[in-house]
Parts: sequence; structure tokens; C-alpha cells
Amino acid sequence: MDLDPDEVFRDDDDDPDNPLFQERESTKELVVYLVDASPKMFSTTCASEDQKQETHFQVVLSCISQSLKTQIINRSYDEVSICFFNTREKKNLQDLNGVFVFNVFEREDLDRPTARLLKTIDSLEEVFMKEIGSQYGIVSGSRENSLYNAIWVAQALLRKGSAKTVDKRILLFTNEDDPFGSIKGATKFDLIRTTLQRAKDAQDLGISIELIPLSCPNEQFNISLFYADLIGLEGGELAQFVHSAGDRLEDMKDQLKKRMFKKRVVRSLKFSITNELSIDVNSYALIRPTLPGAITWLNSITNRPLKTERSFICADTGALFSEPSKRFQLYKNQVIKFSEEELSEIKRVASGHLRLLGFKPLSCLKDYHNLRPSTFLYPSDQEMVGSTCIFVALHRSMLKLNRFAVAFFGSPSRPQLVALVAQDEIITAGGQLEPPGMHMLYLPYADDIRHVEELHPDPNVAPKATDDQVKKAAALMKRIDLKDFSVCQFANPALQRHYAVLQALALEEDAMPEVNDETVPDEEGMARPGVVKAIEEFKLSVYGENYEEEEAGKGKVSDASKKRKALSESAAQKCKEYDWTDLADNGKLKELSVVELKYYLTAHDLPVSGKKEALISRILSHMGK
Repeated sequence: MDLDPDEVFRDDDDDPDNPLFQERESTKELVVYLVDASPKMFSTTCASEDQKQETHFQVVLSCISQSLKTQIINRSYDEVSICFFNTREKKNLQDLNGVFVFNVFEREDLDRPTARLLKTIDSLEEVFMKEIGSQYGIVSGSRENSLYNAIWVAQALLRKGSAKTVDKRILLFTNEDDPFGSIKGATKFDLIRTTLQRAKDAQDLGISIELIPLSCPNEQFNISLFYADLIGLEGGELAQFVHSAGDRLEDMKDQLKKRMFKKRVVRSLKFSITNELSIDVNSYALIRPTLPGAITWLNSITNRPLKTERSFICADTGALFSEPSKRFQLYKNQVIKFSEEELSEIKRVASGHLRLLGFKPLSCLKDYHNLRPSTFLYPSDQEMVGSTCIFVALHRSMLKLNRFAVAFFGSPSRPQLVALVAQDEIITAGGQLEPPGMHMLYLPYADDIRHVEELHPDPNVAPKATDDQVKKAAALMKRIDLKDFSVCQFANPALQRHYAVLQALALEEDAMPEVNDETVPDEEGMARPGVVKAIEEFKLSVYGENYEEEEAGKGKVSDASKKRKALSESAAQKCKEYDWTDLADNGKLKELSVVELKYYLTAHDLPVSGKKEALISRILSHMGK
């Protein structure tokens, strides 16, 4: 395939008029928590984890509070709103009855969660009845429809942002499976029709509506009465919905405080297969190392984030430069000036898209070629119709011929070759386990691969395990093997504590939340007879019968170690010549020289640095004086 240098290195990556090269990061999610506040939510109870009875309203508030705490860590830039319907009071821009948009001071109705909002939610139930109130918003003899009003208000709250780059969701919490059960005749049919149409209008605008039902103790939530039509469930999806919704509620309430990469499109790429044929693919981030959030500088008075600005001042006049600064390079005694835009264009080697170069057998791809986490590619017909069809044909051929594709990824900052490895779909009885698509592996440069330095060039000198030792080691590994291990099973205890401290400081909590360290060895499991036996047999095969644990890890002693040991033994002998207790009780330690004081410190493995007063204080502290 002939490569056109102008095409490969063309700088269209940041061109706003070329949507094929725009990096559309779906970095924000807008969520409205739509909570039923009818009297039934306060009268129905269920057992909590500590076997105490909680109302459904308490369960929902606790669930939202925990979800927001996790969201601040996972997705701090997402925006949320909390809206109650079936309320006595009303508070919304549309001035609709039975709908109350809950908020706190110095925060918009749809905004990022704050510590003040979380603290208010935790104590909201105590004042809810007094300040907001609860009542049935859909009653016989009235055409008032609080559910219709609530969806309308939620849709209005989610009006900002484009559906292409922002995920918009409505989470509906209720324990009433038939909100129009008390209405009869044509009025009921009309209310249902208008409510379903309102929901459809919201979904047509890119807003997804998710129902989280709360079943009564002796009565299962019957979604088929009304809500199946509202959220668009059909056939076998109905049978599985209530069970999966219960798991979703429990997961939201108990999920760990960890940063997780959501299944959002990281970037849309143009994949050039030939000079005349290109398709669109979306890239998704896979597993990444979890790191603490970036530092945000705050104003010491208002606690609001600070924005850093840089200005250039003339050294001669002290005036601010109005024109953008320019850089220069001396060349043959001439000053060559460059603007920031020119420098940026010079540094940019390529535009950000993929170009297919060819195919190679999978056997040519080695494990050590994968130096960084891969990116998952999936086709998109949103901007270029037919991309999925071409991608599927290429995907099937690569699987059939056992080949991977080599492509040029024109990243502006780091252009490099990549390997596209097709992944087949894996489906089990529980559903899809692995989706079809391609993994984009970033191939290393020549300098990225280092040759292994051999400690023992001569194979006759290198120690080698015997067959018995290998057998015993394999038996030990089999005994302590973790079944169905996944990195997602264990949380980073340092990060958990970091977030727990932040939460306690932000919410002014007295007690620090407990952090469960799941990386601590399982002492109970390691004490099982089978494991103990395997460990002893392995130790016996490696170290022999005369092995003593105190000698484990002792290798060749260096000259420095021998010297330190000799000094320690000498100091211990000289230390015995003094009655340190008598000297300390009579205040005579200060009469000793620094060298004499160090005899005691060295003999007891204490630091010997510092002035004489520090040495005496250290000795007295060690003696408990």
C-alpha cells in the first residue's frame, strides 16, 4: 500500500470544521435522581444490614448518599440533581404541582455534588415532612399527574449539553408498580398515554430512563402493569428486570470507593483502510492503574477552585504584553522568531487517525511488545454509515486467517505503530462475557526493548532447581492458588484510606470510616493442614533437614557488615562496665563523654546522631526515666 506523506502527516487533528478528527470525550454524565415521596414510601419498611427496620424512603436516601460519595471520587465532574415527586410543596422552574427539586445554598439545581449537599441529604428525612411533605399526586377525581410533571421537570434539568458528548440519565425510585391504579375509565387511559408520550419525548432527546423498583415485603413489584412500557422492556427482559434492578440498588449502596473507567467513548478515530476507503471507530479505555485525584488549588476564603493565569510584563516599562509572546532561535547570527502556533505545528508530526499498513501472523506478536495498556476499538455508524459492515468483514477475516493488522497511529504527541488484534465474542449462559472488537496494542520502539542481563553467563555456574524442588514448588503453588482471581477483587488499601480521610474532612465526620485491607495474607487459609504440609515439604527440599529459620536470607556477609558487627560487639562489652541505672538516677550521664554515651546507644541499636543533650535524652527515654 502506497502511503501519501501529505495524508499521513496532515495536521487536521484540532480543526473544528472537520468532525472526523475531533476528539469527542464523553467525560461528563448528567443524572437526575427522581424519587417517589408518596406516603407508601414512608409506610413500607424492610430490614437493613444491621437488621433494623428502614422505610423505603430511608433506603433510597442512603443509596443516593453513598452513590454521590463514590461519584465524587470516581467521576468528580459529573453533575446531579435530586428531584422528589408526590410532594405537598412544589419547587421547580415550571411551577408544576407535586414536584420538589431539592438543592442547597450556592449550588445550581443540576451541578456537581458538594459536601454541603451530602450532609444535608443524610439529615433530610428528619425535616422532610415539615418542609416538603408527602401526598399522593395521582388521585381519583383529579387530572393532576405528578409522574408526568416529574419527568417534564427532569427533562428540563437535563437540557444543557449535547447528547453526543454527554450521557443523560433519569434514575426513578419507587415502590408503586401501578401509579394509576386508583383511576378508572377514560381518564386513566388518557393519563397513561400522556405520561408514556412524555417519557418517549425525553428518550428521543437522548435521555435514558432507568427504573429502580423497591418491592414490598410480601408483594413483588409488577413491572408489567405500567413501567415496562415507560422504559421500553419487552419479552424475556421483563422476567430478569426486577432481580437485576435489586442488584443495581445493592451495588449502588455498597460499591467501593475506587476510581473506575466508565464504558464511555474515549475518542472517535478515522480508520483508513485504503487511500479511498475509511471507516469510523470508537476507542474505549480498558484497565488502568488507579491513582489519587489531581490536586486542585482552592481559595482560602471562599474555598472555590482557583484558575491559574500567566501574563508577560515588559522588563523595561512594566507594561503588560497585549500580543502573544514569540520564541526565537539563533541561526547564523540571525534571530528567527516563532509564534506559539508555529511551534505547535512544527512539533505535531501527524494527525490523530489510524492508517492500515498490512497484516502479519499472530505468532509474530510477542508478549513483551505490549508495553502499556491497550485500547479497545469498536465500529461506529454515527458519522460514517457502513463502518460497522466493513469492520465486521475485516474482523472475521483476521480471526479466520489468524492474523493481526499493523497500523500507523498518528497521535500528535507520540506517533507510532500499533497492532490491531481481533477479539471474538464470548457468550455464556449468563450473557455476553467478552464483546467482539479489536485491541489496539502500542508497539515499542527499538530503544524500548532491552536485552536481558544474565547474572551467570556460564550455565554450569548458575544454580538450578532439582526435579524434586520443582515438583514441591508446583504442589505449593497449587495449594495456595486463588480460584477465579481478578484484579478487581481487591481494592488498594492506601487509596481507600486516602479517600476515607478526604470524606471525613469534607463532611466533618468525627470518626474515620473503616478501611478493609484485602491485601493482608489470609492467615486462616495459610494455616490449613494441606497448605502447612506443602510449605514444610518445599522448605525441606530446598534447605534440607538442618535448616533454621534464623539463618534464612543470610548470604555472603560483606566487609562493612563484619565491621558493623565488630563495633556493636565491642560497644556491648564496654557498655557492661557502666552502671547506667545509677548514672541516670543521680544525673551523672552528663559527666560522660560523647564516645561513652554512644556505647549504650550502639549496644541497644539506637541512633547515635545528634548533640550530647540529644544522646542523653535518648538514653533516658529508652530506660523509661
